[in-house]
Amino acid sequence: MNRLANIAAIAVIALGAGTLSATAACNNDASTETVLGAGSGALVGGLASHSIVGAAVGGVAGGLIGNSIGHSNNRADCRRAARSQSYRESRRDHDDYYVGRDGRRHYY
Repeated sequence: MNRLANIAAIAVIALGAGTLSATAACNNDASTETVLGAGSGALVGGLASHSIVGAAVGGVAGGLIGNSIGHSNNRADCRRAARSQSYRESRRDHDDYYVGRDGRRHYY
């Protein structure tokens, strides 16, 4: 029972730490996802096989999967940032206008 309590406590700490830095950033840093993947993979591998070797294999596999997920998220964040920036630049050109005598908008 003591071993199960330790594993549960580690899982709660890892999941709590993972939610603290869940912000969208286009910085090509996938370290948080890699660490969370390795930790959860080691946890699942250790619990499934009841051995250190299973935990090690699960940690490596989880780290690789977490790293690929992190890089995928970074690419999506970069696309979203570029799309938002180009939208703001296109709107900036049309924000300045005046309403003429005929009631229509005339852009500068």
